[in-house]
Amino acid sequence: MHLSFTCTPAMHLSQSLSHHSPQLFGHVYSGHLGRTRPTSQKRQIFIPGFYNIKEYLHTLMPKVSESKLIQGSGLTYSNSKNWSFVVRSSSALSVDKVAESDGRAGGKNYYDAIVIGSGIGGLVAATQLAVKGAKVLVLEKYVIPGGSSGYYERDGYTFDVGSSVMFGFSDKGNLNLITQALAAVGCKMEGFLKFFGECWKVFNALNSLELKSLEEPIYLFGQFFQKPVECLTLAYYLPQNAGDIARRYIQDPQLLSFIDAECFIVSTVKALQTPMINASMVMCDRHYGGINYPVGGVGGIAKSLAKGLVDQGSEILYKANVTGIIVDQGRAVGVRLSDKREYFAKTIISNATRWNTFGKLLKQEDLPKEEENFQKVYVKAPSFLSIHMGVKSEVLPPDTDCHHFVLEDDWTRLEEPYGSIFLSIPTVLDSSLAPEGRHILHIFTTSSIEDWEGLSRKDYEAKKELVADEIISRLEKKLFPGLKSSIVFKEVGTPKTHRRYLAREQGTYGPIPRRTPKGLLGMPFNTTAINGLYCVGDSCFPGQGVIAVSFSGVMCAHRVAADIGLEKKSPLLDAALLRVLGWLRTLA
Repeated sequence: MHLSFTCTPAMHLSQSLSHHSPQLFGHVYSGHLGRTRPTSQKRQIFIPGFYNIKEYLHTLMPKVSESKLIQGSGLTYSNSKNWSFVVRSSSALSVDKVAESDGRAGGKNYYDAIVIGSGIGGLVAATQLAVKGAKVLVLEKYVIPGGSSGYYERDGYTFDVGSSVMFGFSDKGNLNLITQALAAVGCKMEGFLKFFGECWKVFNALNSLELKSLEEPIYLFGQFFQKPVECLTLAYYLPQNAGDIARRYIQDPQLLSFIDAECFIVSTVKALQTPMINASMVMCDRHYGGINYPVGGVGGIAKSLAKGLVDQGSEILYKANVTGIIVDQGRAVGVRLSDKREYFAKTIISNATRWNTFGKLLKQEDLPKEEENFQKVYVKAPSFLSIHMGVKSEVLPPDTDCHHFVLEDDWTRLEEPYGSIFLSIPTVLDSSLAPEGRHILHIFTTSSIEDWEGLSRKDYEAKKELVADEIISRLEKKLFPGLKSSIVFKEVGTPKTHRRYLAREQGTYGPIPRRTPKGLLGMPFNTTAINGLYCVGDSCFPGQGVIAVSFSGVMCAHRVAADIGLEKKSPLLDAALLRVLGWLRTLA
């Protein structure tokens, strides 16, 4: 992974950090582990504890096996008023390719659970239920699974739709949620130090617990009696944000801005609005399980989960556009498709956003009060402009990294539309994704759907080309000279494209808080106020990101399994716990 920040004026990081922690620069002149294009002579400054610096493994992360860490990291300072942060990913996991068909649901039209949407959260929930013995039907509007973690093919290229930096693949602990989901269906694939010490407390607490539904009291109380310290640790951090904790230990504005950028990559908001639990899950898993990229592309994960689901006796139906949830006497009992077909089940699980679920799939009069409250606390995060390109291989230096994050000028542009650029080049790890002699560049940057509304078709296409050209020019200037002349294939997608193909309201990335939140207190879990209806995905605890929605899927499957008699449950304790959780959300 190569995350590149280019800022002016120069940030004298060594001067601002050295007085905080003498240990921080004990290995300042270590070898160049990560690489960036050398535009001038650069001095390597390694920050232990922020990324896996092996010299500090035994002091900062004594329980972590070095063999599982990614290769290389570092923060680079340049006298030429450019500095770059680099983390290198050299891991590519194999996920079997499977052929998917349009299919028709079998003769039986009554199920234990119907899942609306085949994003990672929905597929994890579906497969976890299937291996418990439930009969599950997944309904997917598009022709392939995966949602934002899906793929599409053009002219010999296999492009990732969205997600490209993958976590949760470790072979140890309990936060290896992608590994667990695939294995379940038989598939394989200074102050700074103190701040990260806090992150590791959260991660280690989560990683030591068996992760199931926090809405199921028998499990929750069982975990508390087995590991009370870990449970109390998570309860302590639940209402806190990463930015607040960072400010307890760090005063340097550049470091705080750097942590803002780290949180923005995870949640599209700065550290003060990023729950500490969310930030810790991702920041620490980079050390624990590494940053990975699946052989065959990110879409291979969803395809393998879909195949495993069918192998377990459940079904997935494509080109199945759900337009409504059927409610009978206050209970969700089925779904209606755009072609008027109807399917019924004991439970309905929506992998759509909460705005789609409670604004479109349910009638307005069925909108529960707690969903109105959710929409008062959270707003839609912006969407993305995405550029998928095929380029001539020779334009990229041989030491090019897979993942990049580019921020120019100053920190204030971090959250602005088109201010920062995400770039993934998966073909440096898996050349099979493109024709011989070609590389894939997957470029995306935040963009609001309002910027693309009200345009004629001609003006819309012209604007796409103009904005894409400006972004490509920036990458050509900062990273890859000659990039424009090397392009042999290009497609540009806007927030309207994301809305159309991913069925996400306004193409949104997910919910972000209207104001500074109290950690994850305000984030709803899987149950809803409508009996029989559950939500899963980035609109639920613990939020955005592949590892987070996988966690959501595991929790949802456990809660649903308990409600349909496949897991133990206590109705009295259930009712009490759900009331407590509902009350806690009101505190946010």
